[in-house]
Amino acid sequence: MPNQHIQYKKENVKKQSSKIKRQSIFKTIKKDPWLYILLIPGILHFIVFKYAPMWGILIAFQDYNPYLGFWKSPWVGCKHFIDFFTNPDFKRLFVNTLSISFYSIIFSFPAPIILALMLNEIRKQWYKRTIQTLIYVPHFLSWVIVASLTFTLFNSTGVVNRVFLSMGRNGIPFLTNIESFRPMIIGQTIWKETGWGTIIFLAAMAGVDMEQYEAAIVDGASRFKQLWHITLPSIRSTIVVLLILRMGSVLDNGFDQIFLMSNSLNRSVSEVFDTYVYIMGITRGAFSYSTAVGLFKSLIGIILIFSANKLAKRVGDSGIF
Repeated sequence: MPNQHIQYKKENVKKQSSKIKRQSIFKTIKKDPWLYILLIPGILHFIVFKYAPMWGILIAFQDYNPYLGFWKSPWVGCKHFIDFFTNPDFKRLFVNTLSISFYSIIFSFPAPIILALMLNEIRKQWYKRTIQTLIYVPHFLSWVIVASLTFTLFNSTGVVNRVFLSMGRNGIPFLTNIESFRPMIIGQTIWKETGWGTIIFLAAMAGVDMEQYEAAIVDGASRFKQLWHITLPSIRSTIVVLLILRMGSVLDNGFDQIFLMSNSLNRSVSEVFDTYVYIMGITRGAFSYSTAVGLFKSLIGIILIFSANKLAKRVGDSGIF
């Protein structure tokens, strides 16, 4: 009997606590109803276009036939994953994808931070706003336009090779040379996205307490020391969060850019998981196989996000969850 009484009291406490939580949630929503109404389109977008299509990953475990549908197609288990891991192309795709992602993290990720630090040091607001406007423009250009500009500048008769020829040097086949493919991809990314990436870091710098800078000036700290000891530590949490999110897309290099810049002569270094999924799934009709490749990418991304978040917490940052 005493045990039953204690169990009853525990259940009663749980019911009361859950009731209090529900009431607090309703009170919060009632306090700012329009803010939550504004969330509805975003929530619907994620439900319709992100979560609802996820049940389609079932075909990665089937020998999917469009005429039979999802439920009548024969189940094959992990056959497509085994075929992918034992495929001779797997090593080449993995190396190509990781190489581009590694160079992107090393060169592209710090670029917005460095540029934001430089912009933050500009004191004339009209000059700062003008530069910001100019560096934001490339973000709004499509990858088709960026690839066209690259072709115009770097083809065999382009501006760059004409400069080399005028200097008495031989032209360089930038667009077909396997050694120049990855630097061109990273260069395009830096040129297109660096300016746009500064927005988050400039917003983080705007929240730094100005009294810290005033105290540093009184102590005789130079501009560089203020940047190193005040600005960078103040935006460290923002940098860590963005780096964790970036780790989740290590195997995602972006289809448009890679597809537009690849050709038959640089295929050995330009073919990555994104283009491989397109070729196998759309052009060859291997829907189940390409879905298995895409699911593998997603699982690796999830593992990397959790690993990076755990590592961030171990070194003293809060992480993202």
